[in-house]
Amino acid sequence: MEVILESTITCPKCGHQKEETMPTDACQYFYECEYCKTILKPKPGDCCVYCSYGTSPCPPVQQGGKNYCC
Repeated sequence: MEVILESTITCPKCGHQKEETMPTDACQYFYECEYCKTILKPKPGDCCVYCSYGTSPCPPVQQGGKNYCC
């Protein structure tokens, strides 16, 4: 299975979208929206901001399955 490294994060407050390259060795817990400066944190049950607000889950989850946590 090929791991997708690009994910578009959508800010839940203002709707701003930005494509980001995800880290391959760790989950990203915080993310600041460049437009409204809101600090995003994962939703309950998600391990990182990419799993909560991105178009692709983080690489560790892609490799380990849905219940894998970074």
